[in-house]
Amino acid sequence: MSEYLRFFPELPPARGRHTEEWWSWRGMEIHIERVTAPEASAKLIALHGAGGYGGMLLPYTHLIGATDAVEVVAPDLPGYGTTRLNGQRVGYDDWVDCAADLIVKERDGRPIFLIGASMGGLLAYSAAARSGADGLIVTCLLDIRRPRVRTATARLPLLGRLPFQLLRPLDGLHLPIRWVARMSAMSNTPELNRVVAADRRGGGNHVSLRFLRTFMTSRPEVEPEDFTACPVLMVHPGADRWTPIELSLPFYERLSVPKRLVRLENAGHMPIEQPGLTQMVTAIQEFVANVTERVTS
Repeated sequence: MSEYLRFFPELPPARGRHTEEWWSWRGMEIHIERVTAPEASAKLIALHGAGGYGGMLLPYTHLIGATDAVEVVAPDLPGYGTTRLNGQRVGYDDWVDCAADLIVKERDGRPIFLIGASMGGLLAYSAAARSGADGLIVTCLLDIRRPRVRTATARLPLLGRLPFQLLRPLDGLHLPIRWVARMSAMSNTPELNRVVAADRRGGGNHVSLRFLRTFMTSRPEVEPEDFTACPVLMVHPGADRWTPIELSLPFYERLSVPKRLVRLENAGHMPIEQPGLTQMVTAIQEFVANVTERVTS
């Protein structure tokens, strides 16, 4: 987390105790960053996207918990961060299974909120649909079945049009993530993009064609009209050069649960700019407080 802190405003004093742990799951050792706060009335599970890992999201969760403490669980999903695969082959379906199982593992009577960043948005959506949650917070909802979403998320539009379902024989091939995803649009700050691209735990990582194939051919757990798990807050960056809001609105608008959209002014895909960053933190704090009060009253 330390290399990213200089891109954020000064963080307030910590409200909880930061620890690291390992969770044995399906032969892998999942690395989890945790901010333990026994007095917190809610728990937040933070799910990263491509080019990220748990520690990259901690500055955001630290700001969110500055007013009312929240316990934070931020895993390094298989293939990212310092999670140990131990020879296991990873597909996008493993990410959904891992996130859904983590919800079950973390239940302790307090309301559970999921926050999904980038492609972690629809991941969190699918995990909540399967295992339940009290609230879902996303920066975007990218339905990869839509051709426009596939071409926008790929580094080159041609990559988004590849017949990924036919690439199974190449599952074992690994490529730098920057070759297939637009890491240069992770942020609107060039220096931050360079830090992400050089970080071997995230944007400087390699990704298997198995993971790409299963992600690019994936389907959400349920259609948005059938999602009943919890209310949804979408805090979408307003100046996102990678996944503009128009890519997420079709899925978001089909949701029939209580929902709210907040556009983060001047903020890029990885929102660090003001006033968007403060707008995001405020909206999430209000959402967590309101839902927690409703489900615990």
